[in-house]
Amino acid sequence: MIEILTRFAAACQPRGSGLFGLPTWYKYLPGQEGTEPISGNIVCTPIMEGINDIWLVVAAIVEILLRVAMLAAIFFVIAGGVMYMSSQGAPDKTEKAKNTIINALIGLFIAIAATTLVSFIAGRFS
Repeated sequence: MIEILTRFAAACQPRGSGLFGLPTWYKYLPGQEGTEPISGNIVCTPIMEGINDIWLVVAAIVEILLRVAMLAAIFFVIAGGVMYMSSQGAPDKTEKAKNTIINALIGLFIAIAATTLVSFIAGRFS
């Protein structure tokens, strides 16, 4: 199963990042580099040493989802700014745009705090 997943994974850098700066699913697992017998290409194989390593994979997946939430919050801050600029002074549209920006900033703060917490806890166990 792990071999199938590593075919589409990023390079063997457990502390590295993947697409758009998102962490890899095996971020907290130790990696072992090897070569394919036929092609001689260097491949990465994350090492799962026990059943408790599943929690490290879960932590990495949660961190990925939290970072996607941060990107969504940034999108909503930008969308709220566009709504604010296009409100043309209408009080109801201006208020809706302000609420969108405030809610997005609150969500961004929560996502940053949660990502920091997950990263800290998983880093202690890896």
